Amino acid sequence: MPTTTATIDVPGAVLTYDVHEPETSSGARPLFIIGSPMGAAGFATLVGHFGDRTVITYDPPGMDRSTITGDGPHPDPMNRGAALHAIADAVGLGPYDLFGSSGGAVDGLAWIQQFHEDLATAVLHEPPLAKVLPDSDLVAAAMDDVHATYEARGFGAGMAKFIALVSVQGELDGDYLAQPDPDPAQFGLPADDDGTRGDPLLGINMLTMQHWLPAFASVRAASTRIVPAYGSESGETMAARGARALAAELGLESAVFPGDHGAFQGGEYGFVGQPDEFAARLHEVLG
Repeated sequence: MPTTTATIDVPGAVLTYDVHEPETSSGARPLFIIGSPMGAAGFATLVGHFGDRTVITYDPPGMDRSTITGDGPHPDPMNRGAALHAIADAVGLGPYDLFGSSGGAVDGLAWIQQFHEDLATAVLHEPPLAKVLPDSDLVAAAMDDVHATYEARGFGAGMAKFIALVSVQGELDGDYLAQPDPDPAQFGLPADDDGTRGDPLLGINMLTMQHWLPAFASVRAASTRIVPAYGSESGETMAARGARALAAELGLESAVFPGDHGAFQGGEYGFVGQPDEFAARLHEVLG
């Protein structure tokens, strides 16, 4: 797919985005494929399954080719949603469809809340929406602890706590934060702190995402068709629970996709999911 890369200045960041043009267009709506903090590189396989339409990907603030300038608001879900609106305006092909993965699903919801006219259909796959969960206070506290650990002890210690948290099946209990810290080495992570900070997952998302509650009245009134989605193999992990809780809050049916949280990947970052099956299901849900 021929690709054009561009940058855009938004409050607090300079963002890089890609417009992948179809070889032969089917007339299907252009499609945004986004994550947070995962950038465009993580979706290369999935993009390749949508050669019938224009696909837009981007790197969120602080990820890969996109930089945080420090002269604007912190990149929380609302600010990233507004930034996606700015990219959509710059591309000028709306209305669009959206596939949002993980934090990208949260940002997609914030985009709908502010600029629903941009999006016709939004598939929100496993959004880690702490505020909609019955154990929301514990989940938010655990995410706060991940961020605090990262700031105090560095990447390995923080990422080990993140992996442990997102692997929990079911609701957190009151003793979760009292358990011993996981050993970074068990996840192949460095135990030493190299002193660097600024990781977009541990330093940004784990600071802001767990405290954002959508304005559900605005979301319900949106013209966008919203499809919360989760993986058939994700069980009761926090992000899958977030999708189902979001669907219940909005009075919608959840869509079940093959695999787990990252099943769309085809070798990016060393992980191979079920990309063919996942893409076929996304085609089906988008209609």
